[in-house]
Amino acid sequence: MIVHVVDGTYELFRQFYGRRRFNKGEDQPFGAVVGLLHSVLEMFEKGATHLGVATDHVIESFRNDLWPDYKTGEGIEPALLAQFHPLENALAAMGVAVWPMIELEADDALASAARLASEDERVETVCIWANDKDLAQCVRGDRVVQVDRRGKEIRDAEGVRKKFGVEPVLIPDLLALVGDPQDGYPGIPRIGRTTAARLLNQYGPIEAFPPSVLGEQRERALLFKNLATLRTDAPVFRDVDELQWRGPTSGFAACAEGMGDGRLLDRCLEARVALGGPKTS
Repeated sequence: MIVHVVDGTYELFRQFYGRRRFNKGEDQPFGAVVGLLHSVLEMFEKGATHLGVATDHVIESFRNDLWPDYKTGEGIEPALLAQFHPLENALAAMGVAVWPMIELEADDALASAARLASEDERVETVCIWANDKDLAQCVRGDRVVQVDRRGKEIRDAEGVRKKFGVEPVLIPDLLALVGDPQDGYPGIPRIGRTTAARLLNQYGPIEAFPPSVLGEQRERALLFKNLATLRTDAPVFRDVDELQWRGPTSGFAACAEGMGDGRLLDRCLEARVALGGPKTS
């Protein structure tokens, strides 16, 4: 069994701006949602059987309480933000496991799902479909891998070491030292990627650094590490069998019609048949 967990928030952004370029700036009300659903269906058509999608039901999380400058929903275009909740409803109607996050983030849901799935002996591989460097910390050997759709690369532990210069488990420490502008924390002054990797490979995690290495910046580095560390205890599912796709629900026809894409239902039913499901709803 191969389990696929997908970063729905990232994919929604990707679809939104990709379609905007294709449509010369004209945004369709559900264009990004429709594009993402077709992308998920393509995965089923290529043989995926167990799949879940994590979304940010709200942008803010507990991390905003830890660091005031942590990323917020400010600046997200209204036309894109308006498709967040319809995406969750559409995925559920299509019969796909979806995890809308409120206190936590979508990345936390992906990390939790990867941990839970990897603990099941029936699971051969867990594929995390997400480009975010945060998710590299979840990679474990070749059992839990990160699929970089943009870079067309499947990254196992060796791939993480090659790309970032440290073991997957040290990714939160690396991000704490160099910062993550996308998430809104700056890192430690005068420590770049090369220096950070050297320190981590020499001493291990930040907690093991000699006091002289970071000096007064130690507590801030540990705070940033807390921000970068993904939670793995989100109750996303109890059994991987919950992730098996068995086809759309009875409400998906109306959902697809409401989004103006009748091909979704046809393609959905065909994919279900290809995976051994019934030919009719």
